[in-house]
Amino acid sequence: MSIEAEVLLQEAKENIEAAQNYRSELQQRLHGLNQAHNQVRGSASETREVLRRHFEELQAQVMQLLGDRLSALLQEVDAVERDSVRPLDDCQMLIEQGVSAAEELLSEGEAAIRCSIGEKDDKLGSFAKKALQIQLDSLPEVPALMDVPCLSAQLDDSLLPALRERIVCHGSVASHPPVQIEELVERPGGVLVRWSKVDDDFTAQDYRLQYCCSTACQYEDAYIGKDSEFLVLHLDPHTDYLFRVSARGEGRTEWSPWSVPQIGYTALPPHEWRPGCEGYILSSRRNIALRSDASLSNTGVLYSGAPTYFCGQTLSFKITAAGRTDKRDSLGVCVECKSGVESLQRERAVCISTKGAVFVNGKEMTNQLPAITVGSTVTFDMEVVGLFPVTNNNINDTGNFKLRVTIGSGNREVVFDWLLERGVDCLFFGCSFVHPGWKVLVF
Repeated sequence: MSIEAEVLLQEAKENIEAAQNYRSELQQRLHGLNQAHNQVRGSASETREVLRRHFEELQAQVMQLLGDRLSALLQEVDAVERDSVRPLDDCQMLIEQGVSAAEELLSEGEAAIRCSIGEKDDKLGSFAKKALQIQLDSLPEVPALMDVPCLSAQLDDSLLPALRERIVCHGSVASHPPVQIEELVERPGGVLVRWSKVDDDFTAQDYRLQYCCSTACQYEDAYIGKDSEFLVLHLDPHTDYLFRVSARGEGRTEWSPWSVPQIGYTALPPHEWRPGCEGYILSSRRNIALRSDASLSNTGVLYSGAPTYFCGQTLSFKITAAGRTDKRDSLGVCVECKSGVESLQRERAVCISTKGAVFVNGKEMTNQLPAITVGSTVTFDMEVVGLFPVTNNNINDTGNFKLRVTIGSGNREVVFDWLLERGVDCLFFGCSFVHPGWKVLVF
């Protein structure tokens, strides 16, 4: 094959590879476009159903309220009518009895006048006695019309305009929620969720984070508060979870529309304390340790169950209860678990004491952090800074190995380099407290 033909063949191969890459990129964009279509159509369909269901329920409730109010008013009319007519009926009965007696007396009197002279004295005497008994000069009192009820309906004409004013602005359709999830960070046994506002005109008073397993359809609350990030713990490794967030505007009671659900998962096993250490009580999930036994003055170090901390991650300790401080107290990480030591203030370990002192390989640094108290959160971040004998192929090559360590507590940080004689890819964590009452959560 000539040189020109080889050049053309090479060019053809490069063009084919470029075309394949181009097609792959277009297919990925087409997939993203299909997802966008599905999101628009799916959210529109769901929104229609939500609107229909809400207004049907609202209409039924309004009709029920109107029906109940009408029934109550009609019952009130019936009660007024019944209470008002009863004395009128009694008066009417009395008058009708008087009319009947008067008619009977009138007939008897007319008969007495027309009777014969022999019977007239007796008839007229009997008539006079009956007239005295009836008391023809005594009449029952009939109430004036102004003294008896005259019912009418009092209806507020402003109700309909007020309802119309509220109804025409009731509900809204939002094309974009005011807050969106911006980052899902894998953490041991959990996922750190970060979100932010995307609507500059929206002032958030509180945020609400929910999550659910991707195979389930029922979300549950993970966090409600003012922070814009939250670590969701107790998640099963290698399982997809859906996360969504909403916000409540300042001075409002209702929550905003939910953000677009994001899928997150963790492949990292949860951090756990090692069971069986005398003087410490662990929670059921083994992520909380309580220094409990005051009779043991020296219990040694409580280590993690396995070296689950990897460089590039953030290891956090949350102090939920505190006892008396001691200069031997420690909270930190180490290369290996050593029994028979009372503190992490030793070789091949970095730690912070409850008084805020920082120790590297057993030596105290000049820089200090705030003392640890209830509510304190201590974080450890590390990144590998390899020195010359360390190769990319074998992290355990003999020689100096350097880790850039950042310890944070309160609003302060201490950054330093930790030199080790051999490379490590994972570390144990541990704690030691001389006095009881300390309670620490690891995550």
